[in-house]
Amino acid sequence: MQTRRTLLRRGAVGAGGALALAPVAGALAKPARRAGYGPLVEDSAGLLDLPCGFRYRVVQNVEDRLSNGAAVPGDFDGMVAIDGPRNSTILVRNHELTPRDATKAPVVGRNPYDPATPGGTTALVVGANRRLDRSYVSSSGTLNNCAGGGTPWGTWITCEESRTTGHGYAFEVDPTEPESKLSRTPIRAMGYFSHEAIDIDPRTGIAYLTEDDFRGQQVAPELEVPTGPGLTRSSFLYRYLPENRAQKPGALQDGGRLQAMAIQARPQYNMDLGRTGERFQVVWVDVSAEEPHDDALTKGAARFQRLEGCHFAGGAFWFDDTSGGEARVGQVFRLIPCGDPAGGGVDTLELFLEGDSKEQIDAPDNLYVTPWGDVWLAEDGGDGNRVIGITPQGESYVFAYNRLNDSEFAGPCFSPDGRTFFVNIQDPGHTFAIWGPFPRRNSGGQRAMASAAPRHRRAPKVSEELREHAGRHGMSPYEAAAYDRLGVTLV
Repeated sequence: MQTRRTLLRRGAVGAGGALALAPVAGALAKPARRAGYGPLVEDSAGLLDLPCGFRYRVVQNVEDRLSNGAAVPGDFDGMVAIDGPRNSTILVRNHELTPRDATKAPVVGRNPYDPATPGGTTALVVGANRRLDRSYVSSSGTLNNCAGGGTPWGTWITCEESRTTGHGYAFEVDPTEPESKLSRTPIRAMGYFSHEAIDIDPRTGIAYLTEDDFRGQQVAPELEVPTGPGLTRSSFLYRYLPENRAQKPGALQDGGRLQAMAIQARPQYNMDLGRTGERFQVVWVDVSAEEPHDDALTKGAARFQRLEGCHFAGGAFWFDDTSGGEARVGQVFRLIPCGDPAGGGVDTLELFLEGDSKEQIDAPDNLYVTPWGDVWLAEDGGDGNRVIGITPQGESYVFAYNRLNDSEFAGPCFSPDGRTFFVNIQDPGHTFAIWGPFPRRNSGGQRAMASAAPRHRRAPKVSEELREHAGRHGMSPYEAAAYDRLGVTLV
């Protein structure tokens, strides 16, 4: 993770069940400003700290066996909860495995996409009593299956966070037809890049995709900061306009257009330079499905550090940048689509939250909008990982803390009835079912979150001199303030 704010910007300056029993010490024990559920309670089993009144059960861990007797694969990651038979929930779970993970059980399937690779997905059928009924391989032979996203029609899109020969695609998995031809056929028109997450606008059928790419470090020697020249990565936000909008399994395979997001009149805009609450008018540029990353860079798409989770809810598309922002602890964005692109409207992007300390947020990864409207972030930080909640009123709180080790939370999702929260600890691998006094499902709450005003205690002060410099260089006053805080002299 980088530790300094990116400065390069073209055109600106130069070119099992447990109940919590005791309070957690430190910051985690403090209830967050009228939000959340109060202090966390220390888990006597040493796994998962939750607020008073909540319970959990370990649905499955890596020491268990699948229903066919095979070992449970390691590296639990992204996940979705789908309606199953007889009031059950079907979880489809990614396994972020690569050939380097030689000590972890691979996903061993009957019909792999590539027999030489260990990744894929498993499915867990969880009964109404929150106990595991059965589990099985739902797809295999893919690589580094990090995140993905559910579809409105009840399937899972698993994404390869990779870019090697034959790998770097998204695949559709139907858990009711495991290891089918569909699950081993890459959606090539959706792009060859280091995929992270995806979600689909149920109104239009348009898919939005995040990229987590470690490539693209660039040096800008003319933009000196106190520790040296500015550095940046390049990851992009894409959307996929499917030719077939039937919203059924396999429809995404019928082709479509892949586009990257750009900021209107600001080529290659660096999203590090925005500030909480700043709104941007968005345009979309067509990119090649074979090399979308390079094409997006060439065509001036907006640059992020490393994009991670996303979720569509209440008419808004939410996503986060795990190392974005000046403090490099993460940013949360909200995109409001105008609707059908043929209608001629303009999408709006807003920086909803930029973290200023690890206490606030620490490397947000998977993102989920709860059934009642709060945004939940599963962290991937190095100082102990949490599930963080953000309310429409701009307040934040801690819902869960991983006491087991420093591994990340992953795969947050709610059962279709909204009564059970499922989440993974990636390593060594635990899937939890959590229940308690959750609010009732409330679509109005999700819509309220989609229109809530961003609130953040750090708002840059912009002097008249800085405003003058900003106008001279063709940038916003807040961009000028960002440069000023980093010691860059605008002349």
